[in-house]
Amino acid sequence: MSGLDLVEAVPSAALRPYVLRLCAYREHYPAPVTRSESAMPGAVLILAFGTPMEVQGERVTSFTGGLGDRFMVTRTTGPAEGVEVFLTPFGARRLYRMPMRHLTNRVVPAADLLGPWAERLAEVPSWRARLALVDRLLTSRILAGPELGPELPWAWARLLRSGGDLGVAALAAELGWSHRHLVSRFHDEIGLTPKAAARVIRFSRAARLLRSGRTIAEVAAECGYYDQAHMNREFRVLGDATPGQIFPRPVPPPRAS
Repeated sequence: MSGLDLVEAVPSAALRPYVLRLCAYREHYPAPVTRSESAMPGAVLILAFGTPMEVQGERVTSFTGGLGDRFMVTRTTGPAEGVEVFLTPFGARRLYRMPMRHLTNRVVPAADLLGPWAERLAEVPSWRARLALVDRLLTSRILAGPELGPELPWAWARLLRSGGDLGVAALAAELGWSHRHLVSRFHDEIGLTPKAAARVIRFSRAARLLRSGRTIAEVAAECGYYDQAHMNREFRVLGDATPGQIFPRPVPPPRAS
């Protein structure tokens, strides 16, 4: 059998402010597969075993990083399996226990930050049991991580609600902060400046609307791009694609373990 098999799990209640998605997977292709991974308003943790993957030219098996403001190229060269975790910025901040600016646009071996989590996962044969183990490990470490004040989660939620269409000056004014203080706090807790974060959020929203079947002109106007040329440039930097290459695609249902 070749291809990609997936089993998803809903994060436990304690994790839901910090973890967007948990997914056990197995992939095996007859030839190497190269992908451009789009920037997203969150961080990805891969806990895997099997053939190492090439990420931005580095060979890694289990890896992570922070948020980014550019696409990354991955290359799968052999069979691998494990669990993929999609983290909110604040889930990543509490999990990794370091200023997120140190992980921006980076690929870091997961063991450097978390220890031998992937090795523990490899000892568990059931996909559902792997997902449950990762949920327990994440819950224990995230909830013991550094506490975050309410201001940055509020500001991040405000940016998400606006679809990235909110100026830095307006956000700082709503918080009662200076521009410099807002940028400094975003760098530490999120890893991007507010302006870069807004670009990623807007791109993510625009891609989602295109996949829903909306036209390029409609999406450009609704998401606040100056024109379609501006939208094209942003899609190339953040997704290695043009808006015309984003179209509705049926998503195959995940297979049960």
